[in-house]
Amino acid sequence: MFGRTYYHEVLRKTIVSFGTLFNDIHIVRTDSAGAELQSLKVPLAYGPKQKFLARLREDATLDKKIAITLPRIGFELSGIEYDSTRKLNKISKIRKVKGTETKQMSTQYSPVPYNVNFELFIMAKNSDDSVQIVEQILPYFQPEYTVTVKTVPTMDQIRDVPIVLTSTAYEDTYDGDFSTRRAIIYTLSFTAKTYMYGPVTTAEPIQKVTVDQYVDMKDKTPPRVRQYTAETVPLVPPDDDNFGFNEALSEWTDGQFPEQGQ
Repeated sequence: MFGRTYYHEVLRKTIVSFGTLFNDIHIVRTDSAGAELQSLKVPLAYGPKQKFLARLREDATLDKKIAITLPRIGFELSGIEYDSTRKLNKISKIRKVKGTETKQMSTQYSPVPYNVNFELFIMAKNSDDSVQIVEQILPYFQPEYTVTVKTVPTMDQIRDVPIVLTSTAYEDTYDGDFSTRRAIIYTLSFTAKTYMYGPVTTAEPIQKVTVDQYVDMKDKTPPRVRQYTAETVPLVPPDDDNFGFNEALSEWTDGQFPEQGQ
């Protein structure tokens, strides 16, 4: 049942879109008079917070020539959960003419709503650097910020994905004496409200339709209505005759077919 291979990269696009929001944050360091001394672009990386803390502990006294650069922003995917409040009709379909071939149509069932949870952590060695970064992020989420993602390009599906700020936390992490390197960490939790899409199938055009219609009457057994064009009505139409598809129709009830030549 699940052997059909497809990959719309919806989850990957959601992760990339989230990280792109924070890839151009700068901090400015000034002297006591307010003059700018240094301007730094804060590096962004994907990975768990524990990995960066381990880098700090390995070089706690700064004896090595290379150490982790602070300040730094990191983020990671923390969970995926189904969102029943945004559920769509599961039998509805999205349809699109397949490329330039007008005789074929691509179809896809309605997407399934999922919440993708992220954790963003801001790590700095002094308080001023960390609060500069936090103040450049929080005002944009009230409590959400919407990004536009091209979810399924083959179906021209473009979805607005709200990213909601759910919580914030603060911690001051250090081990040893006062000369040991420390890390001030802000942890921000987010939820991206996206959708997961199923496979795209190709349907052939409908070339033949058979319709049986009945008159809405009070009789217990209403007569069956057969539909023919006035030009092609036979004297005694056989039950298995195929009259094809007609645009102009006339209605005749059983036993009331016209005489020949009428």
